[in-house]
Amino acid sequence: MGDITLTSAVRANLLTLQNTAAMMATTQNRLATGLKVSSALDNPQSYFTASGLNARASDLSALQDSMSLGVQTLKAADEGIKSIQKLVAQARSVANQALQVKATATTLTAAVDVDDLTSASSANRALTIQIGSASAISLTLAAKDYATAADVAEEIRTQISGNSALEGLTVQTSGDNITFSLASGEAFEIGGAAATALGIDGEGEGGKTLQEARATYAADYNNLRTQIDQLASDASFNGVNLLTGDDLLVKFNEDGSSSLNISGVTYDAAGLGIVETDFTDIDAEIALLDAATTTLRTQASTFGANLSVVQNRQDFTKNMINVLESGAGNLTLADTNEEAANLLALQTRQSLAQTSLSLANQAEQSVLALLR
Repeated sequence: MGDITLTSAVRANLLTLQNTAAMMATTQNRLATGLKVSSALDNPQSYFTASGLNARASDLSALQDSMSLGVQTLKAADEGIKSIQKLVAQARSVANQALQVKATATTLTAAVDVDDLTSASSANRALTIQIGSASAISLTLAAKDYATAADVAEEIRTQISGNSALEGLTVQTSGDNITFSLASGEAFEIGGAAATALGIDGEGEGGKTLQEARATYAADYNNLRTQIDQLASDASFNGVNLLTGDDLLVKFNEDGSSSLNISGVTYDAAGLGIVETDFTDIDAEIALLDAATTTLRTQASTFGANLSVVQNRQDFTKNMINVLESGAGNLTLADTNEEAANLLALQTRQSLAQTSLSLANQAEQSVLALLR
């Protein structure tokens, strides 16, 4: 206040107290916030440099979250490939089992009556054999003496020998019984006047063709194929499925100039070349499965390399964030030990200044005492 006059000693001590109070306020603020630069007023260069470093650290932190999602997407695809490989291996096992099965022969056994065959006319010695849906093959047994079932069997074998349409059909006897057997398991029928006279007409029974024997395995195989389709479609993470053709772009820096584009693949059964089958050609199916296995192994290696790159950049980004935040901290963070020591020194200075101000006021108090 301009109307109040203070001595120079009092004014000097008062100014010291004011400066000390201001420095104490600054020191207490640094201790409370932990920052020596909390605004541009404290140190513009350090403040704006630290703000830039913290902003980049924040951007990289967001990218690190994106990289983490990328890592999990790749892991989901890798797990999908591993599981598909197991299904392909199971399908190959089924195919190998189907390869081992055999057809069950179709048979017809009957007791032979040869009494009337020896003197029978040519028409009455006619014998027809029909295999499956093919045209019936007509045979005429030779005119000769037939004493036993073996004689008849021998003549029938002679007639069918060299006939490609009757390949696989065998004729055996046991006593008075004659047995026709077709190794392919197809249905067959014996007819004609001679068959009726001999009592051997009828249809073969108990047979199962190779295709019928493989039918159960083919059903299992096709079911595994369906499971491959379902598994591939389920290997999705966060809406991205690298096994159904989705691509994945992982950015490594703020402007996207550093990134990794991971191309998706279509690894359902059709994409792997595994087709629905009835095991007509098992060797071809096994070749397709072997090719699918090679494809899956190659892609697993590719995804593994991509995963390694993303994880490496993830670790780099984590360390880079630490460097940026540490750099910003070096510019703005206060040394709490130093500030605590400063506060103690300022408190001591404040106490001394108050004592000095009291001493400076004693002269004026002496004048006051004289006036009383």
